[in-house]
Amino acid sequence: MYDAVITGGGPAGMAAALTLGRVHRTVLLIDAGEGRNARAGNVHNFLTRDGTPPAELRRLARQELAAYPAAQITTGTVTGARALPEGGFRLELSGGGTADARRLLLATGLADELPGPRGVEALWGRSAFHCPYCHGYECTGKRVAVLGAEPARVRLALQLSRFAADVVLCTDGQVLDPALHTTLTSNGVGVRCETVARLEGTDGRLERIVFEGAPPAERDAVFVVNVPRQRSGLAERLGCARFADGCVEVDEFCRTSVPGVYAAGDMARRATVPMPMAAVVGAAAAGTLAAGAVDQDLLSADFGLPAPFAKG
Repeated sequence: MYDAVITGGGPAGMAAALTLGRVHRTVLLIDAGEGRNARAGNVHNFLTRDGTPPAELRRLARQELAAYPAAQITTGTVTGARALPEGGFRLELSGGGTADARRLLLATGLADELPGPRGVEALWGRSAFHCPYCHGYECTGKRVAVLGAEPARVRLALQLSRFAADVVLCTDGQVLDPALHTTLTSNGVGVRCETVARLEGTDGRLERIVFEGAPPAERDAVFVVNVPRQRSGLAERLGCARFADGCVEVDEFCRTSVPGVYAAGDMARRATVPMPMAAVVGAAAAGTLAAGAVDQDLLSADFGLPAPFAKG
């Protein structure tokens, strides 16, 4: 029986495996190899690794983990999980085997659904984005569009106008609040209210936004609405409490509502955080925190010590 099994080999899972491996906890990392940011050209906002391609970051992480014998990595997914009567968990693996663990850390991440417009899939991660902190700087001096008419989209357009050469808000046929329209135009942000027919580009690079019955808008990048969903149904099958948006609820020590089950990365959040935080460095930090909590939890169990963390 492993001290811990980690499901998910993204930044949260890798960071957790590193922390546990360094304190000689036997840990199995199960990695499906399907990173959320695989389509992106580079990872940003990660100190000392800013601009690193996602595949290279994964390679470096695996290379570092190889130095710690207690940390093992296997490729695959978890197809089932159940609590054992004597304590701990038994996981069923996609390859047909099983793995037992005293504690379970979920780091399976989120996947992005793109409701539109047509053509966005081919541009996603290259010139169609959703996060200004991940990709905003690369839009410096460029022609940028923001899709949507909600106040949050207006806010994003105004934020990007600080460094983009030309910003336009495309409402895609939605009605824009007149006061927000005035705020945009008075601050140099254009507004297009026509319905968006499609996005056109070449080799992942946006060239223009095509409207129905109106001239196109030549653009270099577009910020679209994404709908994140849980990449794995494991948390639901285990009975972990979740929010309406599907995120797994955790406390300040990454503990879920199920004893012995932890969660870290963009798949989980605390009740005080209003939305998933999709930052690679944040996911890595959460994995490190979760691993420390798991180790202390096991230390208390091994030596009959009181739990060091109050209930969240």
